[in-house]
Amino acid sequence: MADIIIKNAYVLTMDPDAGDLKNGTVVIEDGKITEIGEKTKESAETVIDAKGSVVMPGLVNTHTHAAMTLFRGYADDLQLAEWLEKHIWPAEAQLTAEDVYKGSLLACLEMIRSGTTSFADMYFFMDETAKAVEASGLRASLSHGLIELWNKEKGETDLKEGKRFVRAWQGAAGGRIKTMYGPHAPNTCSDEFLAKVKEEARKDGAGLHIHVLETEAELLAMKERYGKCSVHMLDDIGFFGPDVLAAHCVWLSDGDIEILRKRGVNVSHNPISNMKLASGTAPIYKMLERGVNVSLGTDGCASNNNLDLFEEMKTAALLHKLNTGNPTALPARQVLKMATVNGAKALGTETGMLKVGMKADLIIVDMKKPHLTPCFDVPSQLVYSAGGSDIRTTIVDGKVLMDDYRVLVMDEQKVIEEAQKAAEELVSRAKA
Repeated sequence: MADIIIKNAYVLTMDPDAGDLKNGTVVIEDGKITEIGEKTKESAETVIDAKGSVVMPGLVNTHTHAAMTLFRGYADDLQLAEWLEKHIWPAEAQLTAEDVYKGSLLACLEMIRSGTTSFADMYFFMDETAKAVEASGLRASLSHGLIELWNKEKGETDLKEGKRFVRAWQGAAGGRIKTMYGPHAPNTCSDEFLAKVKEEARKDGAGLHIHVLETEAELLAMKERYGKCSVHMLDDIGFFGPDVLAAHCVWLSDGDIEILRKRGVNVSHNPISNMKLASGTAPIYKMLERGVNVSLGTDGCASNNNLDLFEEMKTAALLHKLNTGNPTALPARQVLKMATVNGAKALGTETGMLKVGMKADLIIVDMKKPHLTPCFDVPSQLVYSAGGSDIRTTIVDGKVLMDDYRVLVMDEQKVIEEAQKAAEELVSRAKA
């Protein structure tokens, strides 16, 4: 007997070797997809009738700072320097481990509700984020943020903590948690330190999560310090490879894109955060044309305000049509691929598509809504009309986390109330 059967659904597989099923069935057993077809002879403990809905892979958010949900709306519409130096950094200096747990749990709740089943995170007190992931049932690739600032002693302390975290949590939560090293950025970490981090990651078989060329200020600072941009510096020290997840990548030259392509670097595109902070527009169309694996991320809620990857998909599609002057740029199915297949590849997980043998991380999108009627093309409807609030069911590792809009894995009201209280107290301490 199977664990779950989902029937009567439009099945959007995202499998390049298989088409979509207009009225299909998905069978789940022992955390994996065991059958996809028109019908099944199997029976199951749980049968979900998904008539009028789309079953698709869960979305993968490849760049977050989950606990920054506590800073949602705290410092909006400001210049980057003022935003960071007068608001975000003073508040972050007051963060406690308990704050990070409550903020991370709120982020997990938001992602469950909006269709994200897996995410990559870099922040502080990462044991607490890992505990929140463990409790929520989500899948995550987590890293402790390393900010050396050319201080050798600080670098050694940070790296020691990063290594401890990698080894403590790798494969935890039944394999749902992977760990990475998280050097913050080339303009906050020396080349010597970054080379050392790369070596430790290689020894541990762990990936690396880093911000790269998010701002023009970083580009100018790197050229002044090294006589070259971040991409060339990282390449020269042997940092790049398929194990690297590079967030933002806004200020790239054509030569930089070629280096990323050759080294198999995974890019996390964060259009809303980049737009809100006026960081610039990443050359995503060029990257995709040249075969760079580009995924989607939201960044933290201080620079995005939510973790809704449906909103991120629509924004990405529209931004690059405008930026290139080409309305055919980033069509809906390609953007869906960025949020599923490409994201799973970036994090090295057996997810991102509905295929027999893959892990059962999937969502059910309720299409019986006024703003989703009529429906002529499902991928277009998902990207241009749907939102995170249209998710009715979320399943990770074969476990139902939300069923028919009801979250099953946590006390939703308690999570919201405790996060609200923690945020208010945190800001109060920061302003004291």
